[in-house]
Amino acid sequence: MTSTTLRTLIREKPFVTCPGVFDLVSAKLADRSKADALYMTGYGTVASFLGLPDAGLATYSQMLDRVQAIVQAVDKPLIADGDTGYGGLLNVHHTVRGYERAGAAAIQLEDQQSPKKCGHTPNRHVIPVKDMINKLTVANDARSSRDFLIIARTDARTALGLDEAIRRGEAYARAGADIIFIESPESEAEMRRIGSALDVPLVSNQLHGGRTPILSPDRLREIGYRMAIYPTAGLLASAHALNSIYGSLADGKPVQAPLYDFDQFSAFIGFKEVWDFEKKYAALEAESAAT
Repeated sequence: MTSTTLRTLIREKPFVTCPGVFDLVSAKLADRSKADALYMTGYGTVASFLGLPDAGLATYSQMLDRVQAIVQAVDKPLIADGDTGYGGLLNVHHTVRGYERAGAAAIQLEDQQSPKKCGHTPNRHVIPVKDMINKLTVANDARSSRDFLIIARTDARTALGLDEAIRRGEAYARAGADIIFIESPESEAEMRRIGSALDVPLVSNQLHGGRTPILSPDRLREIGYRMAIYPTAGLLASAHALNSIYGSLADGKPVQAPLYDFDQFSAFIGFKEVWDFEKKYAALEAESAAT
């Protein structure tokens, strides 16, 4: 991972853009873009890794495995979805330490009841404010560096209303969260209220197909947000392209969608390094073959 921390980006840049990544190909492609940081989406990771909905079905060890794999493949700071912390306070402590050791730049923790659900789906319920504050207290104590950021997410807006969501955001900031994430506001007016009410770094979940309006980075900055994540954009674009291509192949039709050049993709994924390695050690291979 690059030496530029997420904390530095938030302090020095007017706005931080974080495309969602869900596997190693998406992570490596996003890492080559001009984006500031990357966001490991729980929705996309669970879908791509397990073929299951983001409904509390992935375990800590499965998600940690994805964090480690993505961090090793990219240079940009990675924000990693940590769900509810995967259990009680001891689990939160273990999760924060594990994500930090894996090289993530930040962990996102939320106040949903377990099992959690994707933040733009119905029937979500939240835990008491005090219980989430306890989680954040433990998370603060667990991290070894202040450059490993804690993003506190509240899902209170949908079930309890915007006022309660803002109240929770304020409480979580006082409890030590570095960034506040109020999930699924349903209009730009609500987003403006959040931006004016909270004097802390705010992240907007720009989930394509979700409840929240998709706004330009300039507009998000104007109404009080410092960063945005885009969890579903790459995932849904990939799924749309694959669905079209696989359907065409099954119907015996020529593939019409634009395709990434095969030679360019081979180089991008690392075959050039393999070929350079084989060339460098060709003599050793020859010796082994001769004996």
